[in-house]
Amino acid sequence: MRDPSVALPGGADPATRTRELRRAHAAFTQDGRVEDPVRAVIARSWRRCARARLSPECAPRVELAEAELRTYREEHPLARVMPLFRDLVGAFAARGAHLLAVCDARGSLLWVEGEPGTLRRAEGLGFVPGARWAESAMGTNAPGTAVATGEPVQVFGAEHFSRRAHPWTCAAAPVRDPRTGGLLGAVDITGGDSLAHPHSLGFVRAVARAAEAQLTLLAADPPPPGDTLAALGQDEAVLVTAGRRIRLGRRHSEIMALLAHHPEGLSGEELAIALYEDESVSPVTVRAEISRLRSLLGSSAPLSRPYRTAGPLAADFTALTRQLAAGAVSAALRHYPGPLLPASTAPGIVRLRRRIEDQARAAVIARADAGLLTDWVCGPWGADDPDAWRALAAALPPERRPAALARVRALDRELGVRPDHGGQRRATYPQPARS
Repeated sequence: MRDPSVALPGGADPATRTRELRRAHAAFTQDGRVEDPVRAVIARSWRRCARARLSPECAPRVELAEAELRTYREEHPLARVMPLFRDLVGAFAARGAHLLAVCDARGSLLWVEGEPGTLRRAEGLGFVPGARWAESAMGTNAPGTAVATGEPVQVFGAEHFSRRAHPWTCAAAPVRDPRTGGLLGAVDITGGDSLAHPHSLGFVRAVARAAEAQLTLLAADPPPPGDTLAALGQDEAVLVTAGRRIRLGRRHSEIMALLAHHPEGLSGEELAIALYEDESVSPVTVRAEISRLRSLLGSSAPLSRPYRTAGPLAADFTALTRQLAAGAVSAALRHYPGPLLPASTAPGIVRLRRRIEDQARAAVIARADAGLLTDWVCGPWGADDPDAWRALAAALPPERRPAALARVRALDRELGVRPDHGGQRRATYPQPARS
């Protein structure tokens, strides 16, 4: 059976496949039809490009000028594994007239290195450091699609959405922070038709895993003391920076929490969407809030292009999710003071708060530990949770179950839950929307 992650099946003629894909690309861009031999991963990407109203004639933009790019690269976590990328990929790229490229989580190219002649060709394409190759900006391409989906991908010739990229083939794999699981960016090999071989995709996957292993080793060294943000269980977060303890206002609390959750940074538009329920709010409003935050924090204030924290920021909610992901449920919940910025209605905070609550709740219920469950239902966030009370009743010895079961019955009556014909319980009340 053919591997759907591989662009060119074994024995396929690249020239024939190129002609087939160009016809399929024309069919899609003209009337939205997906034809053979377009792979499912490419079809999904093309449809995202269509929804984003991208043109097949789209061209990349350089968003980071040289001075900004230099500073950003020095601060980026993937700078620590560039020597490894060069050792593993550099010689391979040079021998095959290919390029090594590394992008951040937003699809912005940070490094593009390789054989000089291929580099000159790539410059004509706009495949250069500082250029934005996110799927939402440049359509289907290996580094941009890898960070969009979080999965390794190989893109051959006319599988690229932009016609400018049709002469190229690329394979890329995402690289994640081994501590948090957050996306850091992607490592990519770009070149000619020979990269459509299955080995190139396997190779770039292995390089990404090696980088994550290296980051794990580097993280084992004690990090220097940095800034901390406490945002759980309180409407106004507390930032500790440069020896100062600062209680932030609600909007500034939301900004710092969002940036702590997105160490790779957010554009002005992305931050505005995450902060304001009214989607028409201009990024100018965000700039005004950042300006006020800079007046308050000085050198510890967020940086721009994209908006990001000035240095490492350890947030209590990221530590909580890390411990939960590692299975350290007791340690995670021992000092859990409550949901993230409970009064916030900022869409990005609401989504993050729900995600954290769902993760914590699922971990507690799955652990089936009477002590953890008791702590959960005794907090305001778990007091009205019938599933948690039901799990607690099951975890308690028989003589201690009646009170928990009585609470389950009371909540079921309040929430309109009644048994169905199969003896199971069915909710008749509206279910909350999940982001």
